[in-house]
Amino acid sequence: MIIRPLRGITPQFGSDCFIAENAAIIGDVTMGNECSVWYNAVVRGDVHFIKIGNKVNIQDGAVIHATYKKSPTIIGDNVSIGHNALVHGCTIHNNVLIGMGAIVMDDCIVEQNAIIAAGAVVTKGTIVKSGSVFAGIPAKKIKSVSADLISGEIDRIANNYVKYANWYKE
Repeated sequence: MIIRPLRGITPQFGSDCFIAENAAIIGDVTMGNECSVWYNAVVRGDVHFIKIGNKVNIQDGAVIHATYKKSPTIIGDNVSIGHNALVHGCTIHNNVLIGMGAIVMDDCIVEQNAIIAAGAVVTKGTIVKSGSVFAGIPAKKIKSVSADLISGEIDRIANNYVKYANWYKE
């Protein structure tokens, strides 16, 4: 794994985190408890800060970055960022699922209990309201998040990734 200080700032981690051997976490990154950063994922806090809450999983190949002096990246608690997703200079609130290959661009706000579908492109400045499912290019609301989606997808995936990370610590 690459955990690299940059410009005098070293990434900070909460307790019980798993970082894959070839993940890269650089610079001004603060991560909460029970997080996981998987294979080939990059969290690059070189141009602005990145703040990550508790029980966040950043899956294989995902990239978390920001915009120089303009747009930091803030990720809440209980968030899953799918394989090969790009989260850039935006705010992701609690209890959110970012699907595989999705892109969330600068100055977007994804409110709590929302889902960004696999492959969606959430364009600059979009506000995804709480309880929405966004899909497509450009991403638009396609439906509301049901209680089944919250427990069956958002919570299930976040909880499973805590379990998977523990397998790698054995």
